[in-house]
Amino acid sequence: MKAIRVERPGGPEVLTLQDVPLPEPGPGQARVRIHRIGVNYIDIYHRTGLYPLDLPFTPGSEAAGVVDAVGEGVTEVKVGDRVAYAMHRGSYAEYAIVPAWILAPIPDEISFETAAAVMLQGLTAHYLTHSTFPIQPGHKVLVHAAAGGVGLLLVQMAKARGATVFGTVSTQAKAELAKAAGADEVILYTQEDFAEAIQTMTGGEGLDCVYDSVGKDTFEKSLKCLRPRGYLVLFGQSSGPVPPVDLQILNSHGSLYVTRPSLAHYILDREELLQRTNDLFAWIKEKKLDVRIDSTFPLAQAAEAHKRLESRASSGKILLEA
Repeated sequence: MKAIRVERPGGPEVLTLQDVPLPEPGPGQARVRIHRIGVNYIDIYHRTGLYPLDLPFTPGSEAAGVVDAVGEGVTEVKVGDRVAYAMHRGSYAEYAIVPAWILAPIPDEISFETAAAVMLQGLTAHYLTHSTFPIQPGHKVLVHAAAGGVGLLLVQMAKARGATVFGTVSTQAKAELAKAAGADEVILYTQEDFAEAIQTMTGGEGLDCVYDSVGKDTFEKSLKCLRPRGYLVLFGQSSGPVPPVDLQILNSHGSLYVTRPSLAHYILDREELLQRTNDLFAWIKEKKLDVRIDSTFPLAQAAEAHKRLESRASSGKILLEA
C-alpha cells in the first residue's frame, strides 16, 4: 500500500510517498480502507518535531473510510461499515490499523468528505463549548482564527448555545465567512488591536471566555480581553508555543482561569466518543452545522496540503484523498 512517511523532522518536503507493507489487525483492532484524510495543525507539529515522535512515522490523526478487516474480539464494528476516527496517528495512508473502539459509524446521509472534515475539529469544538467552558445563554466569547476549520465550527456551536460571539480574522473575506457562520462581531487583527477592540465593544466589561488556538502571538492580549474570573482556553499554538508565564498575571488581570485541554482527554471511552459524534452527525443532517471544506489534495501531494495550511490562506478544512 501507499503511505506518507517522515524520516526526519523538517519542512513539507520531508513528506514522501512510499510503498509499505499492508498491515494486519490484531486483537481489538480494525483495518480501515481510507477514503478521505483530515489535515490538521498537529500533523505539522509532528512533521517539524515540535511534538517529537519516533522516526520514521506516518503522520495524520483523522480519516474516514470502510472497515476492511477486523481482529480477534472486535464487536464495535464489522467489515463493510462506513467509519470515521480521530486521535490515532497514521492516517496519511491507503489503509490504517485503528483501535476498534474509536471508530464512529458514519450515517448513510453523510459523505466520507464531511465525516473526515468534522471528526477532529468538530469533536474539538464540541468539547470546548460543551465541557471545557460550557457556554450558557448570555455568555460573551471570543474565537481566534474564526474562519479556520475549528473556528467556523466553534462560532456555530457557541452561537447555538446562546453566546454573543466575537471573532478575529486576518482578511475581509474571512470576516464575511465568520459572520456567515454566526459571529456577532468580527475583528481584523491585521488592522486593529483585538484586545482594545474587545474592551470597546463590551464597554470595558470584558468576555467570559476566549478560545485561543494561536498561542504565542495572542496569549497575553487574550488575557486582557477577559472579565474578572474569565476563562482563557488555550487549545493550539499555530503561531508557536506560549513562553513560560508568571502566574501572578492571572491575579492582576482579575483572578483569571487558564486551561490547556486536549481532545484525547474528552473522548476517554466509547460512550463519550459516540455521544459527541452522534451530536455532530445529527446537527449536520439537520443542517444546523455547516462543515466547510477548503480544498482536497491527492495523498501524494501531502506537502502541498501542509503548505496551504501553514500559509493561513485556507478557510475551512483541508483534506487528502487516499
